[in-house]
Amino acid sequence: MVDKDTLEQTALRLITALPVGKTLAPADIAQEIAGKASDQWGPLMQPLRRVAVRLAKEGRLVIYRKGRPADPDDFKGVYRLGPVRMD
Repeated sequence: MVDKDTLEQTALRLITALPVGKTLAPADIAQEIAGKASDQWGPLMQPLRRVAVRLAKEGRLVIYRKGRPADPDDFKGVYRLGPVRMD
């Protein structure tokens, strides 16, 4: 199993490399780590969600739901991740 440090480092690396105004699907991060086969990256989705929530609470990334920033303590369904904007 992949450790939380690998999940965190990969997420932050990919998110900081995004063009301005773009977000990233959590599955893209999981696939970067484990490969394209869903049986490889699928098990990373729940641990990645926990890492994303922690990083959002720390102010290191933003969780988006339907194009808007979401409360890390209260979001459901499909979400995307993006960098913290300074504007």
